Amino acid sequence: MVFAKVIEEKRKRCDKLHELLADPKVIGNASEYQAYAKELAGLTPIINAHNDYLRISKDLADMNKVLGEKAHGHDKDFLILAEEEKHKLEGDLKAVEASIEELLLEKESGSDRDIIMEIRAGTGGLEASLFAGDLLRMYSKYAAKKGWKVELIDSSTTEKGGYKEVIVSISGKGAYGVFKFESGTHRVQRVPETEASGRVHTSAATVAVLPEAEEVEIEIRPEDLKIDVFRSGGAGGQGVNRTDSAVRLTYLPTGLVVTCQDERSQLKNKAKAMRVLRARLYDQRRSELDKKMSQDRKSQVGSGDRSEKIRTYNFPDRRITDHRIGFTVHNMEDVLEGELDEMINALKAEEKKLRIKAVAK
Repeated sequence: MVFAKVIEEKRKRCDKLHELLADPKVIGNASEYQAYAKELAGLTPIINAHNDYLRISKDLADMNKVLGEKAHGHDKDFLILAEEEKHKLEGDLKAVEASIEELLLEKESGSDRDIIMEIRAGTGGLEASLFAGDLLRMYSKYAAKKGWKVELIDSSTTEKGGYKEVIVSISGKGAYGVFKFESGTHRVQRVPETEASGRVHTSAATVAVLPEAEEVEIEIRPEDLKIDVFRSGGAGGQGVNRTDSAVRLTYLPTGLVVTCQDERSQLKNKAKAMRVLRARLYDQRRSELDKKMSQDRKSQVGSGDRSEKIRTYNFPDRRITDHRIGFTVHNMEDVLEGELDEMINALKAEEKKLRIKAVAK
């Protein structure tokens, strides 16, 4: 089995986690206990599936032994039944091996996490901001089809209804595993509404997809945080600008700044800003680890860097091309309405190949 070494490491970690969860010191530390318990819960399905694999492998070996002794007096009907059972066990073994593969790859990539998505208008002025709005609408529609929750965290709009910047959270099992492929620069080639001559313009928007981090994973000490409150700006309805409800968080060790003014409640804005800050810090930590572990970086489709041009949306030809894998679709209207599965499945398939090669080494 290609993942034997990896699973052995997971088994050792499970044994260690059981020891830790029985340690009085850990039991007395609620956050530490919760983190270990969650890690164990994530590993348990992998271990259970591998136990099934070992059991089926043994049954198959026993059946092959029986069939190998067919010259020693077994009747014909028995041998037919034994062959049928052998084929069933072989099918079961392949199915459970595929299940283990999926569980391992999902675990390694953290694909089951919720996400923070940041979309920013790039080159192209007003047209770029409108395209940022198109991307937000596309992702929101796709998330709705999956039954996932989309929540606006912060935004900066333009007079034409586009976005200079918009930050949302998307919650649902498997969200990061799908949306992680969207990080990078998205180009659009189309005739802007304001273009009288009908000339095609090229604009761009950048997308950053950050896996959400929990408090137990990213510790933010109060002394490392500067909190400013101010009056919300821009349109917001009656009352939103009458109180100092907007919040600006500055993470002093790195100077990282997060603002949130979407809610009328200062407490809600602070909570949302903290989610974004934790996600950004978690993403920085992951990026640093990825740089150290070149094997993991090679197993990814794209770098996740916003500066990387990943996709072009060509309106005149109704064509969308993903440059990372050279994949093109010609159903642009459907994709912009949230039909992203064909594109994402192609990216998943390519990354799966790369990850299998990396994990199996």
